[in-house]
Amino acid sequence: MVTIPRRDAAAESLEGIYQPLGEAGLLLAPPHPLYGGSLESPVLSELAWAATQVGLASLRFNWRGVGASAGERSGRAADADADYAAALDQLAETVPGPLVAGGYSFGSGAAVRAAAGNPRVRSLLLVAPPPALVAPTAIADAGLRTLVLVGEYDTLAPARELIAAFDSAPHVSLEVIPHADHFFAEGLAELGRLAREWLAGS
Repeated sequence: MVTIPRRDAAAESLEGIYQPLGEAGLLLAPPHPLYGGSLESPVLSELAWAATQVGLASLRFNWRGVGASAGERSGRAADADADYAAALDQLAETVPGPLVAGGYSFGSGAAVRAAAGNPRVRSLLLVAPPPALVAPTAIADAGLRTLVLVGEYDTLAPARELIAAFDSAPHVSLEVIPHADHFFAEGLAELGRLAREWLAGS
């Protein structure tokens, strides 16, 4: 476990798990904190393992008010952005190379917003980004090498809608995981395999 100083509350910190390895790094944000999203998510654990397998460092963290992270739980985008930025700062200080901004569901929105204007972030790894929380146009307009992973039966991040949105964005790769829904009770191993293969080219 590591502690991540918060940008907007100097006396408070976020809880994280850092796996050091190599010169590049992957930051992973969990789903919505008001609906049980935490760094213990099996999806985040699988993505962190994929990073380890290809020699990338990884950092996953808890939003404020979740687990040992200080503060009050919040679903506000501004709070999520502050937490993500603090974790991104921490990772950037730890590894010298390029960074991959990653997130799952609600966390994918913070990843996309944090990548804008940050030259250290070279790519995006997004799992089940709900169009209601992060506009597909924002993902496409980021102009970064991007992998989007969605479940075949996801109703919050519908595969058909995302496929249509990225049809004219050649820098965005979208993979649909058979039999999986938004929570990936099925398809977790396939998610890890696809992430690993894509990260190997980062």
